[in-house]
Amino acid sequence: MNTVNNTAANEAAPDSAYGTHDEIASRNGTLDVLLNRRSIRAFTDEPVNAQDVDAIEAAAQRAATSQFYNAWSAIRITDEDLKKKLAEVARQPYVATAPLLYVFIADQHRNYRIAEAKGVAESDITYGTSFMLAQAQNDAVLALHAMETAAESLGLGGVILGSLLNNIDELIELLHLPEHTFPVLGLALGHPAQQPQLKPRMPRELQFFDNAYPSDDETPDVLAQFKDFDATVREYYDLRDASKPVAGFTDQIAQGATSDAPLKKALHSHEVKQGFAD
Repeated sequence: MNTVNNTAANEAAPDSAYGTHDEIASRNGTLDVLLNRRSIRAFTDEPVNAQDVDAIEAAAQRAATSQFYNAWSAIRITDEDLKKKLAEVARQPYVATAPLLYVFIADQHRNYRIAEAKGVAESDITYGTSFMLAQAQNDAVLALHAMETAAESLGLGGVILGSLLNNIDELIELLHLPEHTFPVLGLALGHPAQQPQLKPRMPRELQFFDNAYPSDDETPDVLAQFKDFDATVREYYDLRDASKPVAGFTDQIAQGATSDAPLKKALHSHEVKQGFAD
């Protein structure tokens, strides 16, 4: 079991009325893994054994899937040259050093082919709609999270790679993705060569609500709600590297509000090429 003892890190994790972070994590191994999850970007040279690979892939396959469509696939990257190319796409060199590297795909291509082979008229097949793409994306994310959690339970570490979407056209070309597929996220796994602090999470009452979403009238000063959390986030980054100050949470959100993220126009610019449409 991957048990982590890091008092300074755990102090940044929100507690609850039912116990501190460490007390909740100690209740069972599953909670310990989930509550101590952190992104690992440095790996040892030790390969991941075949039994562990088999176990984490099996765990991914047991994840929930919408209407049993199983509308996801994962491409395991074993070619070292391809790893380097993906690291260039991500603009993160450590991607090429991961002993295990996967790219999870929203995959309605397989279901489209099955429907065609069963004689369903092409004009009636709905697997190419944007709704089915969204369902497939959900499936892929659930499977990835199950794999990551399973890997951490075996003592491995990993990081989810949204950065692979920096250049979606190139990623599609490198992986030879057919119509009715779309890249969702990458996952790098291996034996950890670092133990970073736990990243802070906002107070639970700001994310969990009873029965309805709170009205803006109930919280007219949204920034006041995050004053303490802003300070916690700034302290977290200062402890990592005081020479590179990072803004608080609300400043980061404001800065990101106008960013032209790679995925912002992705569906509009790639739908036709990949066969998805409204």
